Amino acid sequence: MGLIISRTITFSFLACLFSFTSLSAQTATSDSVLGIWFNGSKESKIEIFKCNDRYCGRIIWLREPDADGKPKIDKNNPNIKLQNRSILGMVLMRDFVYGGDNVWDKGEIYDPKSGKTYSCKMALINTNRLDVRGFVGISLIGRTDTWTRTE
Repeated sequence: MGLIISRTITFSFLACLFSFTSLSAQTATSDSVLGIWFNGSKESKIEIFKCNDRYCGRIIWLREPDADGKPKIDKNNPNIKLQNRSILGMVLMRDFVYGGDNVWDKGEIYDPKSGKTYSCKMALINTNRLDVRGFVGISLIGRTDTWTRTE
């Protein structure tokens, strides 16, 4: 009798857990992406925020904020006027639109290491995992970086 009750409780628990996980994926809203995220290498934290009716991201923390004893600057930017701006505080993601199904697209992401800007889309895999895909032209030609929520 105890074994039957134990199996019933275990099954009920797993059923509830599965239902909760499915429900949370279905009830994600366009603002579910808001927050602070570690990039894949954990070299920086990016805050994703609303900018008017779209979504943007800025660097709010760097593991190594200085180079040669000075704050890191955007030295690889092709625009000479921007090469002296600080990496810390830089808005590197712009113009994302929520397209439904936990995907934000039509945005762009800037890579301060290369000075290049890429088309980009984001997919919220779960509450704490965000796949960020930068690409040229079509999404198939690109790279995905998995970010984890920090706050």
